[in-house]
Amino acid sequence: MDLKARAKKLKTDIPAIFLALKDKETSIIAKLFAGITVAYALSPIDFVPDFIPVLGYLDDVILLPMLVALTIKFIPKDVLEKYRKQAEGMWQDGKPKKWYYAIPIIFVWVLIVVLILNMVF
Repeated sequence: MDLKARAKKLKTDIPAIFLALKDKETSIIAKLFAGITVAYALSPIDFVPDFIPVLGYLDDVILLPMLVALTIKFIPKDVLEKYRKQAEGMWQDGKPKKWYYAIPIIFVWVLIVVLILNMVF
């Protein structure tokens, strides 16, 4: 599968994961991973900011597809297929931008800064 096909599949899988998050057949662990994946995908803030050379883009290329693949393993196949069909073309105008999805990322960075400051001082 080439890079363009993977990107298109990712644009279908992330909304499908979001839709599966609300399904009763989806297990609690799948819902936990789905919530993390969707929050990270929709967050306007990346875990590693894009202005950091190489690493900033690697998190988008590696971390997000890895989260999607891990989440998909926990969602029942029939549920995922049902929502993949519903999700086709859902984000053709681009992903929605919601600032409250950035809260977990901001929390992690604040925690890292506090821990570093505690070690230094």
